[in-house]
Amino acid sequence: MTTDAADFGFEANVEQLLELMTHSVYSERDVFLRELISNAADACEKLRYEALSDAGLAAEAATPLITLALDKDKRTLTIIDNGVGMSRDELISALGSIANSGTRAFLDKIGAEKNDAAGSLIGRFGVGFYSAFMVADHVEVATRRAGSNEAWLWTSAGKGKYSIAPLDPALAPAVGTRVTLHLNADSDEFLDAWRLETIVREHSGAVATPIDLITAPGEEPKRIADGVALWTKSKSDITEEEYTDFYRQLSGQFDEPALTIHWRAEGRTEYTVLAFIPGARPLDLFDPARKSKSKLYVRRVLISRDADLLPPWLRFVRVVVDSADVPLNVSREVAQKSPAIAAIGKAIATRILQELTKLAENEPEKFAKVWENFGAVLKEGLHEDPARRDALFALARFASTKSDGKNRTLKDYVADLRENQTAIYYITGDDVKRLAASPQIEGFRARGVEVLLLDDSVDAFWVTSALGFDGKPFKSVTQGQADIDAIPRVDADETETPPPADMGVLVTALKETLVDYVEDVRISTRLTESAACLIASDKGLDRQLARLLAEHGQQAMLGKPVLEINAKHPAVAMLSTTLAQKGRDGATDGMYLLFDLARVADGEQPIDASAFVKRLGALIAKGV
Repeated sequence: MTTDAADFGFEANVEQLLELMTHSVYSERDVFLRELISNAADACEKLRYEALSDAGLAAEAATPLITLALDKDKRTLTIIDNGVGMSRDELISALGSIANSGTRAFLDKIGAEKNDAAGSLIGRFGVGFYSAFMVADHVEVATRRAGSNEAWLWTSAGKGKYSIAPLDPALAPAVGTRVTLHLNADSDEFLDAWRLETIVREHSGAVATPIDLITAPGEEPKRIADGVALWTKSKSDITEEEYTDFYRQLSGQFDEPALTIHWRAEGRTEYTVLAFIPGARPLDLFDPARKSKSKLYVRRVLISRDADLLPPWLRFVRVVVDSADVPLNVSREVAQKSPAIAAIGKAIATRILQELTKLAENEPEKFAKVWENFGAVLKEGLHEDPARRDALFALARFASTKSDGKNRTLKDYVADLRENQTAIYYITGDDVKRLAASPQIEGFRARGVEVLLLDDSVDAFWVTSALGFDGKPFKSVTQGQADIDAIPRVDADETETPPPADMGVLVTALKETLVDYVEDVRISTRLTESAACLIASDKGLDRQLARLLAEHGQQAMLGKPVLEINAKHPAVAMLSTTLAQKGRDGATDGMYLLFDLARVADGEQPIDASAFVKRLGALIAKGV
């Protein structure tokens, strides 16, 4: 026993460590092919770099190629590259030491972390090779170092041991490396040529080295990746047809993109973006998950099919992002949360809004189609992203009582404000035609006041969170007092007349009769044609917003409406007369009928459908 302090080195059971690497680090088995192709691409890039200073290697580096070869009878899948290859010492260092990255060592050696070589090389962690043991029970690596006559064979069953032996040069690649996987019993799918081609196109189709596939011994190779990623090319070298073909592959749709946005960002974080605004609505546009569809590549290798880069209100945009600066987890399957990721996502959203603004200014008809397809989603940003609200307001288009089938901007609205008008008025619902015929807007129409007709569900939310536009607050025409008396009528000859003196008796009777259903009854200044309408109280929620919240379990938000009556309407005048002649009992049916008619006009059911039918039938029977 001793109490002296001491230092110790960690001990590891290599066999258990390999088991962990091959069965716990990766979530999907097919990524082994991505990892081995990435290693092969790095080998080709290393040879190209060495050839810059060694003319003797120039011929070998001239035509980089990765080849996948299948042999179903022997149950083998072979990945061959004509890259730099490995010496015996490099085999021991790269494949005999877990998490010792040959790529990292190469970059350290040449001091290239920030030059072109760094941007082309992929592997950094040094664990990708071991993913081969997820699908193979035995792996052979035959390799010859560029410029050397010696060849070596590395073999292992992934159980903690490996062997290296000299290899007859006649059996080795002329230059480069040949990795042969003896597939295990659970990996039959990787003997299927179509399956391999699918994996390559999805994960590695953009690597800088062409990839061929040989489906059986003796068969001619088939080119399945050309080594050119579309987004890495200059825009001037890409045709519209090429952009459209790529968009269709990316989106799985058959329409043409309404807008293509392609740029490279440089600075603290470097990345390339190719984004498409679809020409038609994707089928999953209103999926409750509201996930963006961004493909994230790191050095042209796919890392995530659905990277969470864009805000939900831009989820319809199809995006490819390729960066060398994105931090990844050890399996390279997950982009870590980082300032770089946040900065890229923020910058992409800003650029997309800028390009949409240009489209709206320069090609309004084309933008109108984009807004028709995606305006309801973009308006989610008005509620969720206050920092971008001004930019979205500039894009927003609305139907209104003055739009005449053509949407209007808020700038248009403010330019047409009436004398003494101090607010931007709106009505929310689920159908533009019904909104345009709502009794609540009659008084506004009579005064020439434009009312926005907002028929998307999200409209009921953003108008409550947005303070206003150009200094003018948003105000619902179905909430509180109309407050439009100061605005002159369009027809100057028509003058306001006070309500009949006995109308107060009817108002009191309606309050007492409908006490269970309404908060208040008052004479309306907003009605000119209809007999009655329902509105929210001054302190209550907009009627549509209250209904939406009630549908999601917040019934208390609905509250009781206010019944407004048109004192100059013949039906109201007749009801007032009936009340005076027959008393409340004789006018009860009329009062309930008036209330139910207001409910129907507001898109709701009568409070008692059977009683409503009887009252209406009795009215018809009187010959009215």
